[in-house]
Amino acid sequence: MRRKIVAGNWKMNMNLQEGLSLAKAVDNFMQKNESGVEVILCTPFIHLAHITTLFKADNIYAGAQNCSNMDSGAYTGEISAKMIKSTGAQYVIIGHSERRSYYNENDELLNEKIIIALNNDLKVIFCCGEVLSEREKGEYYEVVKAQIEKAFSGISLSDFRNIIIAYEPVWAIGTGVTASSAQAQEMHFFIRSVIEKMYGKEQSDKTVILYGGSCKPSNSSELFSMNDVDGGLIGGASLKEDDFCKIIESFKGK
Repeated sequence: MRRKIVAGNWKMNMNLQEGLSLAKAVDNFMQKNESGVEVILCTPFIHLAHITTLFKADNIYAGAQNCSNMDSGAYTGEISAKMIKSTGAQYVIIGHSERRSYYNENDELLNEKIIIALNNDLKVIFCCGEVLSEREKGEYYEVVKAQIEKAFSGISLSDFRNIIIAYEPVWAIGTGVTASSAQAQEMHFFIRSVIEKMYGKEQSDKTVILYGGSCKPSNSSELFSMNDVDGGLIGGASLKEDDFCKIIESFKGK
């Protein structure tokens, strides 16, 4: 069976005190509820070194939301994979649609970031997905396939085993619109077929693919019931303790 994962992407929200309070609350929930679900909190950089010291639950981890494609040097404002690893964090999100659209990050740059993150023993949550115009034109399969193939260029099978994929239909992020469970399953199944061609069926069957697009307590259970949906990359709902914990509970009985 594949791992069940709920990852929270806090984006640029919460000061240090607010973040630590939320992280502690989620950790307390995880200590009391042995659901078999892994939780990853992807926080702003300022939180990382602090929250990794307060986690007591077995299945909760910290992650960053981005990293530089450079090891070190005169790159003012950048944070390296080595720095992230030194905080005790184990994951990093790479390729989020907001990084692609606001900061013009292309597939070649993302490939560099993935390689440097893996070389520093960080696990990667790689985001892929289409915008509304690509969905409406029926180009979504081609777009997602190209994103995956370019981002994982030169990545060996042994390294790929440290990658989680998050499908984020960009048209469903922050809009209140959610891909139907059937649409999510359709794309996750397709992504798994792309991975099979690149890395073989055994690895494809093991690869964790998360759904990331306006997932909330009201729809998480249905989304997570799909065969190829292994959890979620949660945005807005991850900022609310009650909502986030309810999403984790969506896996009960599955």
